[in-house]
Amino acid sequence: MPIRQLPDVLINQIKAGEVVERPAAVVKELVENALDAGATEVQVELEQGGLSRIRVRDNGHGIAREEMRLALARHATSKIASLQELEQVVSLGFRGEALASILAVSRLQLTSRTAAEPHAWCVGGEGAHDGREPLPAAAPAGTEVDVQDLFFATPARRKFMKSAGTEARHVEQSLRRLALARPAVGISLKHEGRSLLAASAANEVSGLERRVAELCGKEFLANALYREAEMGGLKLAGWIALPSFSRAQADLQFLSVNGRAVRDKLLGAAMKRAYADALHSTRYPAFVLHLTLDPANVDVNVHPQKTEVRFRDSARVHDFLFGLVHRWLREVRPEPEQHHAASFAAATAMPMPSGYLLPLTTPQYLHEPVAQYGAQRANAAAIGATLAAHPQSASMAQPGAVEHPLGYAIAQLHGLFVLAQNTQGLVLVDQHAAHERVIYERYKRELSAGGVPSQALLAPQLLTVSEEEANTAEQRAALLATAGLLVDRIGPMQLAVRATPPLLDAANVGELLRGLLGRTVESGSHSHLGEVLDAQHRVLADMACKAAIKANRAMSLVEMNALLRDMEATELAGQCNHGRPTWVQVGLAELDRLFLRGR
Repeated sequence: MPIRQLPDVLINQIKAGEVVERPAAVVKELVENALDAGATEVQVELEQGGLSRIRVRDNGHGIAREEMRLALARHATSKIASLQELEQVVSLGFRGEALASILAVSRLQLTSRTAAEPHAWCVGGEGAHDGREPLPAAAPAGTEVDVQDLFFATPARRKFMKSAGTEARHVEQSLRRLALARPAVGISLKHEGRSLLAASAANEVSGLERRVAELCGKEFLANALYREAEMGGLKLAGWIALPSFSRAQADLQFLSVNGRAVRDKLLGAAMKRAYADALHSTRYPAFVLHLTLDPANVDVNVHPQKTEVRFRDSARVHDFLFGLVHRWLREVRPEPEQHHAASFAAATAMPMPSGYLLPLTTPQYLHEPVAQYGAQRANAAAIGATLAAHPQSASMAQPGAVEHPLGYAIAQLHGLFVLAQNTQGLVLVDQHAAHERVIYERYKRELSAGGVPSQALLAPQLLTVSEEEANTAEQRAALLATAGLLVDRIGPMQLAVRATPPLLDAANVGELLRGLLGRTVESGSHSHLGEVLDAQHRVLADMACKAAIKANRAMSLVEMNALLRDMEATELAGQCNHGRPTWVQVGLAELDRLFLRGR
């Protein structure tokens, strides 16, 4: 077959395959055009999920009559005119292909009016421009695009569409991202006459919070911190959710770059790493963040749908994002108002059986004078130095004592939980999870200072492992040594553990080391400093888990209060190394409701 030029109609349909993936893609392109036109209000209406009809209205500056037909042509745009402008583009759309591609697979009518014109003008066609000059029409200033029978010209593509409800949800998700990226614009969505989205315009801080609550939910906002920072031409602002508000899927992750909603692998990796110490690997963080930088330093022309970007200095952007979010998360300290147990009443409203007693472990010296706690502390060596470095913890709730966010211990429940009283009410602490975080952070501080200290065992602990595991232990001996584990290979399938960190019980070393070697500690070579550090931290996390207080370990009040003080001074103390919460607050009002007080 000879080489020949493709017809314009076929070229447009091929291009439509890249741009017009489904109704949500059509809506995205049209709403982005509206935003570029300076619109402050955008209304979207759907029928049959957008497959039957999509109508987008805006109050932007409109299109002049003499440009109406050109607006439907391929690669016709008012947004760029040179390579220099392309390299510094700030508009959402700039390829000049959206309307032409949509027209190629639908029946489209474009109606627009500028503020200087007495009435609107209308053009359109079915699969291609109908060739007629613009016709007069009645419409307010702005633009309306009416798209009907999407994919009528490419029926094979229509067969791949989902149900109307599914397609409408995709449109809603796309609009939410646009609404978060451009909070100053009011955006609404109706499907079959029913409102799915109504985000009112917001400019001031209180309005921005309202907008985020509307789009991401009040629960997200209640569990998120607003932060902003600027450094070296890069600016980051927005909300990061506390790790305790993690998700089972990545459905509340939003990033914008210069006002453009993007899904970027580099930025996603930076966020995942920033939360790595606080989340289980199966959980996802939630955030709404806006990154701003010089447009010349970001290439937005790398994807037909403009959902991906490329940075000129990607490493710098990654480190900026990771460093800020990592620091912000680690600045969080226990604050009772951040950990309200909203569902506590619902979870505990079931009546308890008659005669049922909660097994509270209340030390016999609960009401003894404060001076006697010194002797009790001397007997608390099993918890280790971590729980013995806080003289103020012994003050209990005596008159004039300093009030701490996590309060003062009053009892131990089931050998698992510490119960404490603060000014807000009751604090419940998972003793193992909390101690695990405290030890982990201590190990990391020691590692950064030169290495986790170790103490020699009276007799080396011998372990029989597989030959592959023995090879791994030999290859990673230096890595283990920085974590305080001195391990020698003394045979093809035998290891000798000669020293361990002070807090780690020697009885747990075998299980710990087998677990580490079973995962091969870290596969491949460590060519990047970050990879080495991540591997070291995983070893430290496993060690902390083994060293932390175990279930049914009776604790004295001194030990419990020392743990509470350590938590208040520890970064990321709100969750353990696996992402589980370490404590919750039950307020006095919640307790009143449980017992129907005041009714």
